[in-house]
Amino acid sequence: MSEQAKTLEVKILDKEYLVACPPDQQRALIDAASHLDSKMREIRTSGKVFGTERIAVMAALNITHDLLQQDTMSDAAAALLKSMDDKLGAALGEAD
Repeated sequence: MSEQAKTLEVKILDKEYLVACPPDQQRALIDAASHLDSKMREIRTSGKVFGTERIAVMAALNITHDLLQQDTMSDAAAALLKSMDDKLGAALGEAD
């Protein structure tokens, strides 16, 4: 049985937001809001981007880029492991 979503307050760039969230996901939401707040503060501190909306968009782009890079690295790691597995299989097959 799923639990009802509860409203949780998070603070991002000195502004409070109420977000509905299942109780078992509250820690993840708090962590996500904290990460976003941190990225937005970095961008605001740089002084190169002005306006909360633009700062939010730049933070979203940066976070998305980071996630896509992780996916790319995961794909590259998977390909490398597959290649190594194939070579190991071939080497062990030759030894039989």
